Amino acid sequence: MEIVLYVIRGRFSLKRYVGITNDLSRRLAEHRANKDKSSQLIGEFDLIHRESFASYAEARVREKYLKSGQGRQWMDQNLANRALTDEE
Repeated sequence: MEIVLYVIRGRFSLKRYVGITNDLSRRLAEHRANKDKSSQLIGEFDLIHRESFASYAEARVREKYLKSGQGRQWMDQNLANRALTDEE
């Protein structure tokens, strides 16, 4: 099973959310429906990054890194002006 790490960024708030899922389309739909508190804080958003992993454990390691100070710095440098379509 493919596990996807993804990063979304609020269009107006510019807040980022880093998450992992086994169904990216479903998870993005949940964010758009404001089903959780993080989605309500971010508002309208763009998918700005995704990575695929073979296991949940591998994805979780990367997620923890991106949520660290060094990971946030990496995102600032590499994802600043990026937006993907949901299919990319």
